[in-house]
Amino acid sequence: MKNTYKKLGLIALGVLGLNLTSCSDDFTNLEPLGKVSNESFWKTETDAVQAANGLYLLMSDQEMFGRGFFWYINASDDMITGRIKATADVIKDFNIDGSEGSYTSTCYTKSYQVIRRANDILLNVPEMEISESTKNRVLGEAYFMRAFSYFWVAHTYGDDVNGGVPIITVDNMFNEGGSYARPASVVENYKQIEEDLKKAAELLPLFTDYSAEDYGRPHKDAALGYLAKTNLYWATYDASRYAEVVKYADAVATSGSGRALIDTDNPEVDYRELHSHLNNWTSEYIWSVNSGVDRGSILSGVMLENKGWGKYNGWGYYTPSEGLYNEYETGDVRRGVTILNFGDEFKYFGEDKRYQSENSISGFQFNKYMYEFQFENPIGQYVNSNGDNPTTVYNVPLMRYAEVLLMKAEALIADGKNGDEPLNMVRDRAGLAPITNATIDDLKHERRVELAGEFANRHFDLVRWGDAATTYAEPIYGRIYTDRSNPDSPYTSEIVWPARNFDASYMNVWPIPNTVIESSGIPQNKGW
Repeated sequence: MKNTYKKLGLIALGVLGLNLTSCSDDFTNLEPLGKVSNESFWKTETDAVQAANGLYLLMSDQEMFGRGFFWYINASDDMITGRIKATADVIKDFNIDGSEGSYTSTCYTKSYQVIRRANDILLNVPEMEISESTKNRVLGEAYFMRAFSYFWVAHTYGDDVNGGVPIITVDNMFNEGGSYARPASVVENYKQIEEDLKKAAELLPLFTDYSAEDYGRPHKDAALGYLAKTNLYWATYDASRYAEVVKYADAVATSGSGRALIDTDNPEVDYRELHSHLNNWTSEYIWSVNSGVDRGSILSGVMLENKGWGKYNGWGYYTPSEGLYNEYETGDVRRGVTILNFGDEFKYFGEDKRYQSENSISGFQFNKYMYEFQFENPIGQYVNSNGDNPTTVYNVPLMRYAEVLLMKAEALIADGKNGDEPLNMVRDRAGLAPITNATIDDLKHERRVELAGEFANRHFDLVRWGDAATTYAEPIYGRIYTDRSNPDSPYTSEIVWPARNFDASYMNVWPIPNTVIESSGIPQNKGW
């Protein structure tokens, strides 16, 4: 399909992208089919379902939840760009101006493409003569995906200094291009997101009410989880929102779907298998990028050793820092599952290996996404045969139940209450002793080690805690080995990324892509 860009970076879909052809059979149930005209559409229950299917096409886009938004997370102290890439380097160094190219320049426009699709559904489906159950679910999906898309663009590009991002709903979706303004504060976005998510939570079924062919659609717990996270971000501007975080975190726990940590009292196995396709649809995964050997999130391959030790086209981006490695407590099984250090044993393409890398700039690699690469012949069964699209059958997580518990703990602590119980549930699964009277520093540590290398967003955590400037003023260290082909080679700790000047007066948000500024007329974020 040829996309037509409109004002605000919106992509005019015509008929919600319904003239996009379907992909493999694995995704038939989540793909729009065939080509139709808008005049003949919005008639049948099948039309409504296909319209909802169109909401998910961009979830697996490389520049959305493959790399896209992760380039902003890569700015954190947890990792460095693992290859020499000028465009990637300037993002990490906060030297971009909105013209950095495909790495992050399309996150904004593609998010608004999903918002447009959601608005079309919310405009047309209420008047359709279809079953009430299908109508409610499709509308719930639209409300959720509109809110989810706004969630990402709002906190990425909006604050209370520059304003939020333009709010486009059914009421104003046909306004003249260029007429949309930024709200005075990102709080207005959070209010809209909360309203949409409440509607989604009312309309959507529990995940446990879905049959397997509908796995990958949003459900009630996903809406409740993002209500908790939206309020956590909102609490930066209004501390009264912490109580809402606790309320919605509890609502996830008591929804009736049996949400729980993967915890069989075998910490090393539990945390390892948690990060694999074995748990794609189990109690811990709230919302993920539905992935397979043909499409999905490429993050697994993006984090794999560059050129994959000659077996696969790993891309070698996003390598862990020594600071992250050292953050783990003695006995924390999460470190070995999360990070490969020289000499660590692992299985790759059926072979027992000890980690070494002639490519890693930091001397480490993320292990969290490597489970599917262990099998003797994984390509085509567990791993995409196209190394330029290195997906696996593991659904890359966007929110896990562990994060819901940590959001609750943070809100309780920030509100002057005791957050030990939810915090210690996460620690217990990791095989660690409980903490008594946990502080906000305890929470920050736990969030860092539990969610490292995930879309949970370490960079924005540092921003909202007010810790970014101090953290980034310190260089990032890695381990430089005398013989990088030898897993037993000695090393020295050296600076692998210099200290950065993070100016919180304007760098708490990222620059809006110049293409959006030029087409919409909205102002660029100050300072960029």
